[in-house]
Amino acid sequence: MVNKSISLIEMEVAIANHFNIQKHIVIPNISWGFHIHECDLLLIKKSGYVIEVEIKRSVNDLKNDFKKKHDHSDNRIKEFYYAIPDYLYDKCIGLIPEHAGIIICKRYPETKYKNKTVNERIEAFIKRQCKNNINARKLTIEEIAKLTRLGCMRIWKLKMKLIKELKK
Repeated sequence: MVNKSISLIEMEVAIANHFNIQKHIVIPNISWGFHIHECDLLLIKKSGYVIEVEIKRSVNDLKNDFKKKHDHSDNRIKEFYYAIPDYLYDKCIGLIPEHAGIIICKRYPETKYKNKTVNERIEAFIKRQCKNNINARKLTIEEIAKLTRLGCMRIWKLKMKLIKELKK
């Protein structure tokens, strides 16, 4: 069976759900406004510590990540993970640094269970736990507020984009 590829948005939602959006602040696409490298997903835990998740959808995308000027290290990031689709795991495992955790996103087809249809879904799970950055510090209240503001800005940009798409 050929794997149906998993989109970036599907991976973002699966990862956010895995970490529980009701427990943590989950912010996609931080690229400016916080003086940090580009981050696909930042999660602020209740403790004030940060998890970064770098999402990769192809082997080349992963390889290109190692050509960047930064290495995802920052004293504000306690945990760092690469997230990949399950069908890329065997091709990527040897490329991912030992300190980085690995999150797998897997598509489950629509099924029948006790005479009910269970919709197709994508789930994320931790395949390898990361090594915590022992030098990481908790965010300040001001930093949490700034990241929350940036996350809220993303919502409105997305809504504007959806309006444009609906008008097509």
